[in-house]
Amino acid sequence: MKIIAITHATLPFLLLPAACGYAFAADEQTLIVSATPQTVSELDTPAAVSVVNGEEMRHAAPRVNLSESLTGVPGLQIQNRQNYAQDLQLSMRGFGSRSTYGVRGIRMYVDGIPATMPDGQGQTSNIDLNSVESVEVLRGPFSALYGNASGGVVNVTTETGQQPTTIEASSYYGSYGSWRYGLKATGAMGDGTQAGDVDYTVSSTRFITSGYRDHSGARKNLANAKLGVRIDDVSKLSLIFNSVDIKADDPGGLTEQEWKQDPHQAPRADQYNTRKTIKQTQAGLRYERQLSEQDDLSVMMYAGERETTQYQSIPRAPQLNPTHAGGVIDLSRHYQGIDTRWTHRGELLVPVTITTGLNYENMSEDRKGFENFVMNNGTPDYGQKGNLRRNERNLMWNADPYMQSRWQLTDKLSLDAGVRYSSVWFDSNDHYITAANGDDSGEASYHEWLPAGALKYAVTDAWNVYAAAGRGFETPTINELSYRANNQSGLNFNLQPSTNDTYEIGSKTRVGNGLFTAALFQTMTDNEIVTDTSSGGRTTYKNAGKTRRQGAELSLDQQFAGDWRVKMAWTYLDATYRTNVCGDDNCNGNRMPGIARNMGFASLGYVPESGWYAGADMRYMSDIEANDENTAKAPSYTTVGLNTGYKFNYNNWMLDVFGRVDNLFDKEYVGSVIVNESNGRYYEPAPGRNYGVGLSVAYRFE
Repeated sequence: MKIIAITHATLPFLLLPAACGYAFAADEQTLIVSATPQTVSELDTPAAVSVVNGEEMRHAAPRVNLSESLTGVPGLQIQNRQNYAQDLQLSMRGFGSRSTYGVRGIRMYVDGIPATMPDGQGQTSNIDLNSVESVEVLRGPFSALYGNASGGVVNVTTETGQQPTTIEASSYYGSYGSWRYGLKATGAMGDGTQAGDVDYTVSSTRFITSGYRDHSGARKNLANAKLGVRIDDVSKLSLIFNSVDIKADDPGGLTEQEWKQDPHQAPRADQYNTRKTIKQTQAGLRYERQLSEQDDLSVMMYAGERETTQYQSIPRAPQLNPTHAGGVIDLSRHYQGIDTRWTHRGELLVPVTITTGLNYENMSEDRKGFENFVMNNGTPDYGQKGNLRRNERNLMWNADPYMQSRWQLTDKLSLDAGVRYSSVWFDSNDHYITAANGDDSGEASYHEWLPAGALKYAVTDAWNVYAAAGRGFETPTINELSYRANNQSGLNFNLQPSTNDTYEIGSKTRVGNGLFTAALFQTMTDNEIVTDTSSGGRTTYKNAGKTRRQGAELSLDQQFAGDWRVKMAWTYLDATYRTNVCGDDNCNGNRMPGIARNMGFASLGYVPESGWYAGADMRYMSDIEANDENTAKAPSYTTVGLNTGYKFNYNNWMLDVFGRVDNLFDKEYVGSVIVNESNGRYYEPAPGRNYGVGLSVAYRFE
C-alpha cells in the first residue's frame, strides 16, 4: 500500500505532512492519517514538490535564514539580501521577484498558521530553524488551491515532541560580528495514543549581527512552542505559539558605480538613519477528530498581532507636497482566521477521497505616516519621527470554500481534481483629511474560481509520470495598493488582480536510494502586477498586460556508498513580457526583471551518523535583469562553500562541533536586486569570503 500523509495544517489540498495522532487502514493510493509525523511522498504526489528535512537544514549551518538550506530546491530562487529590515528575497517560478520586502506571490504556512496575510503579503522572519521538522515546497498548478498566490506554497512544520525528553543548546559565531545561540526542549508523556498523553516542543533563539555592509546591523529574538494533548482515542488538541522581535538597520540599494567602488557602503542609510522594528506574536489552536473509519474533522483557529515601524531615506523636499505620506511608516496589524475541513474516504465505482472545507481570514491595519525629520535651527534632522502625514484604517478579509478529491481509476492511474472559490475584500477609511489632501477612502473586492487537476500514471513501482493544469489568482497586496505614481494621494485601486493558467508535465523516478525528478511547465498571466516606480523607499505598481513563464526543473537527491550523499538541481526559466509595459520604450519580449534564467546547485557530502563529516556545495546564478527596459542587470556568479565537523555521542550526551566557509573564492557579486528602482540603486551586494563555527550540545533524559 502506498501512503501519503494528510497535513495537520489548514491546507485544502492534501499534499503536505501529517501528524494527526491516529491511524486507520486505507485503500491503495488513498491518503491516511498517521500516528507519527510524516512527510509527503515526493514520488507519489502528482505535482512538483520538494521536501527538505529539518535535521538536514541544521547540519553544519548557522540556522538563521531559509536561504541557507533551500537553494537546492528547483524552481525556487531564494536570496539573502544582507538586509534584515527587508527579509529574504524569495520567488518561485518567477512569482514574487518584484517584492521590495517580504514574500510576495507565494503562500507560506508555519504549523498551519498562515505566514501570508489575506492580501498575499508574507514573511519568513518568524520561522525558527532550530525546531523545524520539515519544509515542503509545492510549485505549479496545484498551488492555485491555496487561494491568493500564483507561485506556489511553502509549508513549514516544527517538531512534535516525543520520548525521551531532550534538551539542546546550540550556538554559531561567524563573520561580520554574527552570532546566534538557542535553547530547545522536546519531550512527551506517553506514546501519544492514550487519553491524557502530552507532547511538547519549546525553542528560543537570539541572533545578532553587525552586518556585511555599513548600517546593516540587526538583532532578532525568536520563540516557538507547540503543545499537544490527546483528548481521547479519536481526538487531539494542539496549541501553537510564536513570537519574533526584530530591530534592524536598512542599508538600502546601491548604483552600479557605488557597488563597484565600495560594496560595503550605505551612504543614504547613514544620512537618514534608515531602520525597521518588528514585533509579532501569534497563537493557534488545532482540533482534530476521527469521526469514523471513513471520516475526519480538522479545525484550525489562530490570531496574532504585528507592529512595524520603518524609517525611510526620503528627502524633505518631496515630503513638502501636501499629499505625501511622509518618510516614516507606522503599522499596527491584527489578524485572525479559521479553517474547517472534513475528509471522507469511500467508493464511487472506484476508491475516492474527498476533502471539503471553508477558510476565513481577516486583517485590520492601522497605517500612519510621519515625516522622517524634525527641524533643528532651520535644518532637517533626519531619522526622527516628525509631523503626522497619513492616518488610515484598512480592512481586508477573505472567505474561500474549497473541495479536493482523489480518484483511483485503476491500479496505475489516478486523478486528482479540486476547486476553490477565492474572494478577497479591501476597505480603506482615511482619517487624515486636510484642505489639500482630500478623503481617499475606498473599497474593492476580487473573486475568482480556481480549478486544478492532475493525472498520474505509475509506469512501475519506482517511476511515475503526471500531467497537471490549474488556474491561479493574485490580488494586489495592501502595500501595492498603498501608493500611486507621481506622488498622488490615496490608494491605488486602479490595480487589478492578475490571473494565470499553468500547464505542467513531470516524471519522478526512484534510483536506488535516491530520487530523480523532472518537470516542464508554462504559465500564461493576464494583468501581471509589476513595479511601476521605486524611489525613496516607496514603490508603486501597475498591471502589465500579458506575461509568459516557461521552463524546466531537474533534481537529483542520491545517497550512495553508505554515508555519501549528492544533491543536484537545475532550473531553466524563461520569463518574458508579452505586451509593452514601458510606455515610449517597447518592452514586448523583454525579460522580466528580478528573475534568473538559469540556476544550478550541487552538493557532495560525507555524512555518517557520528564521527567526522565534511561537505562541499556549489551554486550558480545567471544574470538578472534589474528593470523592465533590460538596460541594467546583475551579472552571473558561481559560489562555493565548504564545511566539516565532528559529531560525538556518549551515553545520553551528543556533541556536534563544525566549521564552514562560504564564497570560498571571494567572488564579488550582487546578491539581489531592487526591481525598477527609479534612481538606479538596484544592487544589494553579497559578502565575500566569510567564515563561521558552530556548537551543539544535547542531553537525553533516559
